[in-house]
Amino acid sequence: MRAIELQCGMNSPRRSRSDCGERRNRIERRNRRVWSVCYGSFNPRRRLHPRRANDHRFHFLDWYSAHLLAVAIGISLLSMTDAFLTLTLLNSGADEMNPIMAALLYHSATAFTVFKMATTGICVLALVALSRYRFMRVIRVEIVMYIVLGTYISLIGYELWLLKKPLAVNIL
Repeated sequence: MRAIELQCGMNSPRRSRSDCGERRNRIERRNRRVWSVCYGSFNPRRRLHPRRANDHRFHFLDWYSAHLLAVAIGISLLSMTDAFLTLTLLNSGADEMNPIMAALLYHSATAFTVFKMATTGICVLALVALSRYRFMRVIRVEIVMYIVLGTYISLIGYELWLLKKPLAVNIL
């Protein structure tokens, strides 16, 4: 019995896998992409950091906390609201203080909106991917997302206050 086991080893040149009674399923699981995405969405395997304590390389997780989705959607929606309110304020006579956005805005409102949504979306995806890391080894990136959300809420409140307030007209 032991001789057959040695002959059927993975590195053994004496016998092929079919001679040793291959136990694996013949369906190549790596070709089932849709199934893998659906199955992996409800049965995640990598939720935490790597098992090795000395493995400090960057790694992505394939399952994030549900509250991060709410924060990411909130940041995105508030960014869209900020773009809308900025355009409304500019139509009322306000000026854009950010020089990059001002250059885009005076080029076209579409360029301004597309750039704002694209940069916000990419940054939110990066923050979610890095949510378990620490920014400058001090504060968790997850907390940074909450700070960004709070900042956007404050900014929207300020812009709404500016809309209610009549704009000052310089009289010479």
